[in-house]
Amino acid sequence: MIRARRRFGQHFLHDPGVIARIVAAIDPRPGQHLVEIGPGTGALTLPLLARCGRLDVIEIDRDLARELPRRAAGAGELVVHQADALEFDFRALRANGPRLRLCGNLPYNISTPLLFRLLEAREAIADMHFMLQKEVVERMVARPGGNEYGRLTVMLAAACRAQSLFRVGRGAFQPPPGVDSAVVRLVPHDGPPFPLADPQRFARLVAAAFQMRRKTLRNSLRGLLDASAFEAAGIDAGRRPETLSPEEFARLAGQPAAAGL
Repeated sequence: MIRARRRFGQHFLHDPGVIARIVAAIDPRPGQHLVEIGPGTGALTLPLLARCGRLDVIEIDRDLARELPRRAAGAGELVVHQADALEFDFRALRANGPRLRLCGNLPYNISTPLLFRLLEAREAIADMHFMLQKEVVERMVARPGGNEYGRLTVMLAAACRAQSLFRVGRGAFQPPPGVDSAVVRLVPHDGPPFPLADPQRFARLVAAAFQMRRKTLRNSLRGLLDASAFEAAGIDAGRRPETLSPEEFARLAGQPAAAGL
């Protein structure tokens, strides 16, 4: 019997109704390049294989990586990559083929850094469907002005469209996690949703602003932007970071005074 390992943040999905809803949301088709991150015991793996015939999976747990081919025998072509998703080369996996369709029940302890890593490889990705902690999904789709709105929201908005699909209760997992979950769909933009002169400068500005989110922009960005930059961007320096739209952050990052960021 395979037991969940705390160090990998494992909570195995087992609810057939939830599994069916996730597969329906992904709607996999033969010929598409599907990649499941953290397949665990294969609850999603087998129905995905049945729909598309071929599937790459990335599993850090050696025992699970060895067990998955046995469980999937006869179901389709399963390619197991025993690797850490945080270090995996998704661009190389795509190679010259179709863009990747990523999915999975992500370990909550690595979900945010993994999302940022995937954003760096988004040109190789068609879409993503992930199970995440409900609060993380709420941050991903938040609107400006709320407590949930933050760095993750802004960075995602510049890279892709995020849509919360449905919530999942704790009883859908074994062992049950201490939080509720939700399924989110992420679709990378075909082109920039707003002018973004320097993505790296934009990322540094957003990170600096939300590092002290309770302070005004004048204070949180002190030493990085002066009054002329705010004036040129048409943004009141007395506002707090959570009130700015992603496009307004991009306008600030595009000012010549921000070149030193």
